[in-house]
Amino acid sequence: MRKPLAAPLFALVIAGAGTAPAIAASGTTAAPAKKATVQAVDFAGTVSLSNCSGSVIRFPNSADNDPALVLSNGHCLETGFPSPGQVIVGQSSSRTFGLLNSSGSKVATLRASKVAYSTMTDTDVTIYQLTSTYAQIRNTYGINALTVADTHPVAGTSIKVVSGYWKRIYSCNIDGFVYRLKEGGWTWKDSVRYTSACNTIGGTSGSPVVDTTTGKVVAVNNTGNEDGATCTLNNPCEVDESGNVTVRQGINYAEEIYQIPACFGAGNKLDLSASGCTLPKP
Repeated sequence: MRKPLAAPLFALVIAGAGTAPAIAASGTTAAPAKKATVQAVDFAGTVSLSNCSGSVIRFPNSADNDPALVLSNGHCLETGFPSPGQVIVGQSSSRTFGLLNSSGSKVATLRASKVAYSTMTDTDVTIYQLTSTYAQIRNTYGINALTVADTHPVAGTSIKVVSGYWKRIYSCNIDGFVYRLKEGGWTWKDSVRYTSACNTIGGTSGSPVVDTTTGKVVAVNNTGNEDGATCTLNNPCEVDESGNVTVRQGINYAEEIYQIPACFGAGNKLDLSASGCTLPKP
């Protein structure tokens, strides 16, 4: 695992060719194939934590007057790593976050009212509820929340990993998915593996992984194999359905979040018993 910066504990941190015009059989030139629209991805809506990165997020059904949420990693929780199997819900928190604008400048300090949800089991997420609503943040600072995609990400997708801590953006693609990713005592399911260009470092933990076509958040950056060791801290290993273990030194990973929107209802209230909610329960 990588270390969240300025923290005493070990922690996780963690491109495309143009399309040539088609030529019709008759010899006439067909209209050029349409390219996917690429969304501008910048720092607006991302946040810096004391030792990690994060983002202000909303779900497809979130309302402007709902309390805003911040997404980061489970291992970035200020009270320490959740143990394997542990799920934290409704824990009091007054943690602060530096809200960034498009250029990466801090424009505000946001404050949490509680930890809505945190775990390092199956996934690696912490979701904070803020004292501000989406409308208050937008009207005061001109910053919109990032929308979480509610569908499974796709291999080959062009992505950007946006670190509010470092004010740095990494660009690469989704290389594929990992049946089980193991690191120390923790196991994550269906993790995202990056292509090698996303060489994320300590402090990028919790960064939103943004689909450059839709502009939506499809995962949260969390770890990478630093030394080539097998399944140890700082050195996650891939385990397939047959139990075969693969180590990819220098490759980094993220955890999917498409399953999270189903667990939040009206008012951005967590409901782990909601239909379609598959997040681990306390």
